[in-house]
Amino acid sequence: MARYRGPRLRITRRLGELPGLSRKTAKRAYPPGQHGQARRKRSEYAVRLEEKQKLRFNYGVSERQLLRYVRKARRSTVSTGTALLQLLEMRLDNTVFRLGMAPTIPSARQLVSHGHILVNGRRVNVASYQCRPGEVITVRNKDASRKLVEANLQYPGLANLPSHLEFDKTKLEGKVNSIIDREWVALEINELLVVEYYSRKG
Repeated sequence: MARYRGPRLRITRRLGELPGLSRKTAKRAYPPGQHGQARRKRSEYAVRLEEKQKLRFNYGVSERQLLRYVRKARRSTVSTGTALLQLLEMRLDNTVFRLGMAPTIPSARQLVSHGHILVNGRRVNVASYQCRPGEVITVRNKDASRKLVEANLQYPGLANLPSHLEFDKTKLEGKVNSIIDREWVALEINELLVVEYYSRKG
């Protein structure tokens, strides 16, 4: 399944707040569709599926990409759920978003893919690039790039900078100091249900 490009509020109405996907909040509190207001008892599978969909839509990854991350997380020394969140959080597009350079992850992905972002002085246009401790993330030294990021910094997507990052607004320079801690993940998610979802699928 390809990356979702449809209406974002439709997704947040169904899954709840997704800080990486959209800054807007839906006027209606119930899910979209003809039966959105009907009360239905959800199965265990439906609950696990919903948690998995939260991850997919918040971080903007395809089903195939998410499955690849789950397999990689299983090989980690920390718990699979924590490792999965860390892999997604340390993506370059998400790191640019968490530094405040973009209001959402899709707009951060656009900054990266259009070549506005440098990692250790080199242009990286792959949104899924895994940021490592010690790496420095800067804006390309072009007027268009700097103006774009400066405008975004006026209205950052999230108010607080995570403890694993530092950012110099005058230089437009961010630094990755460590791997993110679970407590700094902004998305409200039960990652164990996501791991269960994939373990049952094999």
